[in-house]
Amino acid sequence: MSLVFPRPNTNAVHSKKDKRLMAEVNASPLKHFVTAKKKINGIFEQLGAYIKESASFLEDTHKNEELDPVTTDEQVQEVRGYLAKVAGIGEVLARRHMKVVFFGRTSNGKSSVINAMLCDKVLPSGIGHTTNCFLRVEGTDGNEAFLLTEGSEERKSIKTVNQLAHALHQDEDLDAGSLVCVMWPKAKCALLRDDLVLVDSPGIDVTTELDSWIDKFCLDADVFVLVANSESTLMQTEKSFFHKVNERLSSPNIFILNNRWDASASEPEYMEEVRRQHMDRCTNFLVDELGVVDRGQASDRIFFVSAKEVLQARVQKAQGMPEAGGALAEGFQARMFEFQNFERRFEECISQSAVKTKFEQHTVRAKQISEALRLIMDSVHIAAQEQRVYCLETKEDRQDRLEFIDKQLDLLSMDCKAKIKKITEEVERQVSNAMAEEIRKLHVLVDDFHMDFHPSPVVLKVYKNELHRHIEEGLGKNMSERCSTTITSALQATQTDMIDGLKPLLPSPVREQVGKLVPRQCFSLSYDLACDKLCSDFQEDISFHFSLGWTMLVNRFLGPKNTRRALMGYNDQVPRPMALTPVSTSMPPFPQSSMTQEELMVSMVTSLASLTSRTSMGVLVVGGVIWKAVGWRLIALSVGLYGLLYIYERLTWTTKAKERAFKRQFVDYASEKLQLIVSYTGSNCSHQVQQELAGVFAQLCQQVDVTRQNLEDEITDMNSKIELLDGLQSKAKLLRNKAGWLDSELNMFTQQYLHHSK
Repeated sequence: MSLVFPRPNTNAVHSKKDKRLMAEVNASPLKHFVTAKKKINGIFEQLGAYIKESASFLEDTHKNEELDPVTTDEQVQEVRGYLAKVAGIGEVLARRHMKVVFFGRTSNGKSSVINAMLCDKVLPSGIGHTTNCFLRVEGTDGNEAFLLTEGSEERKSIKTVNQLAHALHQDEDLDAGSLVCVMWPKAKCALLRDDLVLVDSPGIDVTTELDSWIDKFCLDADVFVLVANSESTLMQTEKSFFHKVNERLSSPNIFILNNRWDASASEPEYMEEVRRQHMDRCTNFLVDELGVVDRGQASDRIFFVSAKEVLQARVQKAQGMPEAGGALAEGFQARMFEFQNFERRFEECISQSAVKTKFEQHTVRAKQISEALRLIMDSVHIAAQEQRVYCLETKEDRQDRLEFIDKQLDLLSMDCKAKIKKITEEVERQVSNAMAEEIRKLHVLVDDFHMDFHPSPVVLKVYKNELHRHIEEGLGKNMSERCSTTITSALQATQTDMIDGLKPLLPSPVREQVGKLVPRQCFSLSYDLACDKLCSDFQEDISFHFSLGWTMLVNRFLGPKNTRRALMGYNDQVPRPMALTPVSTSMPPFPQSSMTQEELMVSMVTSLASLTSRTSMGVLVVGGVIWKAVGWRLIALSVGLYGLLYIYERLTWTTKAKERAFKRQFVDYASEKLQLIVSYTGSNCSHQVQQELAGVFAQLCQQVDVTRQNLEDEITDMNSKIELLDGLQSKAKLLRNKAGWLDSELNMFTQQYLHHSK
């Protein structure tokens, strides 16, 4: 019998269908898993990005040679390991889905139940043994359905599912343990849109390889559905299989569907009794034998349905016809409601179970990783903070040290300048006194000079050069013996004082080497008198002069210079011309300077010499006067003695006498010249000492400047390190807080999805 219904308005039907589908999607408990999966995937993406950022930060920090280690290689390797682990977990989570496996004896209607849930004839079904391998039904985003066989990427037409999986068309390549994936468009089935995978199986009574089935297909299943035949009772084969499942898995979620319950409509008088009988046996199996639920929960795990009726009704509804149309047994609506109730309980159970089984372990692992990273970042933050405190203390110490050096250097500079001034004044005084004393003893030094003497000009020139060299060496030696020891001692004492004063300003390694800067044994004063140049204009007079001669007598009384003036009538004064203009009578006359006694004597002798040279009569008059006074005998005796004395002196005027006269003249001349450079020599020696001390002080100051520069460089380095550490601290703190935020996100996920699932 077939019924004909008027064809409804297509647009209205589609509009109502879309709204109904949206309502089903929004109301579906499976969305709990979808949202949980989306949430946990988002958290793991953030965790992966965070670990990548943390790994890069730790690697850069570990490789930074400007900083002391604040991270370890173990920490870097640990975070790298986390990066690989989280990436692997993320890939696993992306493939996670809810999985339900249908088991039962042959022809109990497992494929029909799946088709009813999918609202379409997807899997082969019928009387007898139809499903000969495992069929996995999952959604695809495409619009075309296709098949994938195990070990092959080739897409096959969905029309071949009967040939591949139907027991009547056995493929030699497929056995009972093989898997065929049925990729069904999500647009055709709302159930597949929520990451649900349904697995159909061959009858558990047609094979003995149950253990391999469990290992291959059941270990990751969230829900097991035992499809039983309500026309019989639970068989030992079915019980034995689920006992094995219960041994391998901890408290598996098991639903029992007593299919073909529409057969009870033919015997309504026994319906309740049979239902109670099945309920008791199923409850005892779930509660007493398996222990997976308690008795209060068992009623939500056992259902009485007719998959074939539900499939037929839903196909008719999809075609726009009434669900109750066609030849349906009495009590269809009750069985339809029972099936819908199963689907609701199933969806609630699988969504909650799948969230817990698929995400709980990874959530715990993610929390462990985030906590480990938080501790690592906290340790980096603490290490950076400790190093920053050390850098600040070091910087402050170097700044204090630099300030101390600047102040002490100013004080020591003033003190050293005063000491240098004092010792140079003392050296100048000592050298001047010593040189004056040596000038007074110059005749002794000249007398010690021995060399062949001859009045010839050539020999005299050589004699003078050697005498100059002898005087230069002798005076230098005597001056050194008198002054060098004392001056060197004072110099060394002053140098020691300067070194001792500047040593505290230098670092310890430099203090040990600073003594090498002072040339304690190599310094000596240089007394450069330049006697050859000083006495270059010396003119000796080694011709014979009678001691009682007129010239010698005048020379003895007046000196060589005045003698020449007296005897030659020489006048040093420049005559002044008379004034051409009349002199005013009112102006007082210029006072005449008084003549010295020496000038008066020169004037008298000059007048006397002039008088005797003008006339010989004067001589005769004087001779007559003397002859009359003393007599001729005395005059003759005097003249005789005078002549004898002249002859004696003339005979004794030898080369030795000439040499003695030369040396005497040289001593007089050189003493006069050396007196002129006494002050210069003292100043020269004091300048040498000043330069030596100033040089040592400059070298010490140079070492202090090096120390100051090193301190300034250290302060600059500390500032750079502090800046780097500030950034490092901020970054570590940010990453530590981000780990805390990820942990809070994981706690919220646990509270919202995992604890709620329990």
